[in-house]
Amino acid sequence: MRAFRLTVGPLGENAYLVETPMGGVFIDPGDEAPRLLALAEATGIAPRAILLTHAHFDHVGAVAPLVEALGLPVFLHPLDLPLYQGAAEVAARWGVPIPRPPEEVEPLEEGMVLFGLEVWHLPGHSPGHVAFLDREGDQVFSGDLLFRGGVGRYDLPGADPKALFASLRRLLTLPPETQVHPGHGPSTTLGLEAQTNPFLQGLEWET
Repeated sequence: MRAFRLTVGPLGENAYLVETPMGGVFIDPGDEAPRLLALAEATGIAPRAILLTHAHFDHVGAVAPLVEALGLPVFLHPLDLPLYQGAAEVAARWGVPIPRPPEEVEPLEEGMVLFGLEVWHLPGHSPGHVAFLDREGDQVFSGDLLFRGGVGRYDLPGADPKALFASLRRLLTLPPETQVHPGHGPSTTLGLEAQTNPFLQGLEWET
């Protein structure tokens, strides 16, 4: 699968357009819908759905205009519905207004395969946080679970540090050559993070 990244919005969120065997998908379209639509046109990839790793406002800001423009279904884990439904209000408090995302969403579940991407429920940063795994391509879209040199915040409402580090341990069961495409910052590999990320040092031995 080919993945195209645009860094969007005031928080520098990574939005992805992924070419899958079943058509294109947007992953975490956080802002700047016109740029995302232009990317789809430039690449010739026809988007068929929006997949959300979680529902913090910086990851959902372009959902409404993309749904309006293309009529795409939106997929989200049900445990993040409260965050999704309140995203516009939280964004306004941060001084970053976003259009209210459409209410209708399709549920993501652990283990389901959607557009060739396997869904892993990896909570901690948020209750319904997921990652999308492309096993054939050895790549994972990790949302805000793992970054190059860091991990997602676990001091936000609904976050759980114990769950986050359990999710990180599970992520480390993937091959070290797995490419990690995070919600913020540059891509990396699991092998590099296992060796250099201070949050992952000795993680496999924690209980």
